[in-house]
Amino acid sequence: MSRNQSAAERVLRLLRRTLLTVVGLQLALAIGMTLVDSYRRRGKKPKPFPVTRPHAVPVGDGTLTTYTFGQDLYDAMLRAIEQAQRQILFETYIWKGDEVGELFKAALARAADRGVEVYVIYDGFANLVVSPRFKRFPPTMKVLRYPVYPAGWRFFDLSRYGRDHRKILVVDDAVGFVGGYNIGSAYATEWRDTHVRITGPGVWDLKRAFADFWNLNRRRRIGTSERPLLLETASTWEPRIRFHRNVPRLWMFPIRSMYIEAINRASRNVWMTHAYFCPDQDFVDAMKGAASRGVDVRLLVPLKSNHIVADWISRGYFEQLLEAGVRIFRYRDAMVHAKTSTIDGTWSTVGTANVDRLSLQGNYEINVEVIDEDFAAALEEIYRTDEANTLELTRNEWEARDLHRKFTEMVLAPLRPLL
Repeated sequence: MSRNQSAAERVLRLLRRTLLTVVGLQLALAIGMTLVDSYRRRGKKPKPFPVTRPHAVPVGDGTLTTYTFGQDLYDAMLRAIEQAQRQILFETYIWKGDEVGELFKAALARAADRGVEVYVIYDGFANLVVSPRFKRFPPTMKVLRYPVYPAGWRFFDLSRYGRDHRKILVVDDAVGFVGGYNIGSAYATEWRDTHVRITGPGVWDLKRAFADFWNLNRRRRIGTSERPLLLETASTWEPRIRFHRNVPRLWMFPIRSMYIEAINRASRNVWMTHAYFCPDQDFVDAMKGAASRGVDVRLLVPLKSNHIVADWISRGYFEQLLEAGVRIFRYRDAMVHAKTSTIDGTWSTVGTANVDRLSLQGNYEINVEVIDEDFAAALEEIYRTDEANTLELTRNEWEARDLHRKFTEMVLAPLRPLL
């Protein structure tokens, strides 16, 4: 009996050591790749890239305007803030303390000084490297800093670990903005992203999304910034526009279902642009199933993103997608950070959610779903412009990749569930 126990203990020790070695190798490789990539990027500036001008499309009783160049978007957002009369709701994931960040901070402060109610939400973890001085706001502004560690004493409650990855601006009942753009100088000219400006009944839904997050996550302390945010908004539904919100605190993750349902219904084309592509197998199967039906399925991702480990992990899905007939395009010369898709010339979505586990099953996210042919045509035009700045990955190129690339993909593959 003792010999059996001793043998079992040796086996367990061997298994533990093997597991620790594998995990250590994965982490060391990931950290090493990140450091090397950061070193190589020092001093390098992205090259110019093609963009489409802001384009307004009537949808129902309002309009949707697409923005694909940060400076155009920031000009429109700052103009809306300057024109605010009653209320501003501003939420962002990253808010750099640089020139552009200071412009937004000053504009919001001026609005508060002239009597506009200004509510601000930003993610504490995403802005750890931002100067504490920048994060001091005047008392006239109501500010909610989503905490770096939001779980508190409930460290076993996974629903409390999601980051606030949303980007929202709502001014009065007049105009709203939502999409992939964070706030910072680099995003103004160096990144390719997509945002939409909304007028009409959709603005009210954006206001509700902001208020629900504020009231769910506000701290219960004395202070004006901690009061519940009460809205008096109309209950009119715009049948062509719907907002889908991932709310981990409530275990609500509708954006993934929205995507899969739309892909499963596709009959003509599925054109997707994503900064980070680390889906689950069901999502991949939906894309493969559409391609097998003869649907023109295309995926546009960065040639090199700002997260090199995510790039390598996403490549683990390329082989089965290429075999199924999905076309993969890699955006060159700049970081494409957009999270958009359009299907069959009718269905489209723009938002904050990447197709990865962090966005689809972890973070607070918001996407607008639009059922409108004119808006789909606008997104198809944007996609064609982006595709003209890509390199298509062919099956021959993929199969001819060298041994060290295959080894790196294999070692990093177990990290997929974490991204």
